[in-house]
Amino acid sequence: MFVFLEGMADEQLIDRDILRPLMEMDETLLETYNEKGLLAEISSHILPVSSVEAEGQLDSLLDKFFSGHTVLLIDGCKQALTIEAISFTERSVEQPETEVVVRGPRDGFTENIQTNVMLLRRRLKDPNLTFEYEKVGERSKTRLSIGYIKGLADESVVKEIKYRIQCIEFDNIQELGMVEEFIKDNQLSIFPTSLYTERPDKAASFLSSGHVALLLDGTPYAMIQPILFQHFFKSPEDYYENWIISTLIRTLRTGAVFIAVFLPALYIALVSFHQGMIPTTLALSIAASREGVPFPSFMEAIVMEITLELLREAGIRLPRMVGQTVGIVGGIVIGDAAVRAGIVSPIMIIVVALTAIASFTLPVYNISIAIRILRFAFMISAAFLGLYGIIIGLIIVFIHLSSLKSFGSHYLSPFSPFRFLEWGDMILRLPLSNFQRRSEEPPIKDKLRQKT
Repeated sequence: MFVFLEGMADEQLIDRDILRPLMEMDETLLETYNEKGLLAEISSHILPVSSVEAEGQLDSLLDKFFSGHTVLLIDGCKQALTIEAISFTERSVEQPETEVVVRGPRDGFTENIQTNVMLLRRRLKDPNLTFEYEKVGERSKTRLSIGYIKGLADESVVKEIKYRIQCIEFDNIQELGMVEEFIKDNQLSIFPTSLYTERPDKAASFLSSGHVALLLDGTPYAMIQPILFQHFFKSPEDYYENWIISTLIRTLRTGAVFIAVFLPALYIALVSFHQGMIPTTLALSIAASREGVPFPSFMEAIVMEITLELLREAGIRLPRMVGQTVGIVGGIVIGDAAVRAGIVSPIMIIVVALTAIASFTLPVYNISIAIRILRFAFMISAAFLGLYGIIIGLIIVFIHLSSLKSFGSHYLSPFSPFRFLEWGDMILRLPLSNFQRRSEEPPIKDKLRQKT
């Protein structure tokens, strides 16, 4: 008897390569061999299919069955044969949507875990590249792969990741973000300690640096562990362009991060508390633009920032073409109407627009969420204490970042602990010939990157 799930099994393959050979099988074999020999004969010589395994445990049998395998039951046999004849609709390899580059590969991960493993193996032909599989979710039993290069990745880090994954006791795991919430070091921090990428070239680069990549069936991303704060501000394209161009782009990106975090807070602090620090001509211009505005600068900034966040969220949830239109038209109409109504000043519109543009330069999405939260926190601190509030908030943030770890790696490395020799791949991007040794974190065995 054959048992398979309609829609997940390749019925043509079953008819052609399984049913037909069994119907043509000599029936005397059933009497010639014992159970073990009969199953071995069928799987080795009769079925022209490579992935045939004998399975005697009901739980394992059900796992394979619900994964799309075909089960062959033979009367009198205590074991069943599982045949990998899987065929279901899946998305083809397409260009990544959230990590677009001008120069670089155009393929991205899909929802099929085997396809994602293939994309990584195609880039890293290292025989030590290892993928170990686990099941997460008591009911979903979602397949998860732990990828690393044996002999390069730190064994204690790999063991800790596997231990935390095996300790997950949750009924339904459908996305890597759920796995991250169970295995991350600090549950209360807004800063991500895992990096997500849908680019195989980026994931392969991290694997070759001693990191560990987690792949989950049904998720078109790879989660990289352990991760440092500096990794969120790097793009794969930085290594495909000339090092001078990459350094200029990184410097611009770093400046954009400071604008995205501090510009509204600095505007509130200067206008409300430190007017003497503003040049006279600019101060008069700001005063003239704010004439007739009934709200303080803090209320202006809060209203416009919340409006911007609403437009951003609406643009994501709506269909792509409609979302772009809503974002552009909504921003123009609301901003112009707010200025004409005298609710906000024109200078506030400029500040909010610059902040929004700067936040779009971040190459990794999940760090941009932390940046947006920090922006509101610094705005509140500036409304109470001006520049002193911003400085106090900055000190608190640096203390928190210095205490964070990602599977034993210091989050702020190489700033804390201080390693000046590793600064060549921070804001600057020195020529690749200078990268002779790998970073000290995460800890890896082979420190030499290139032969001298």
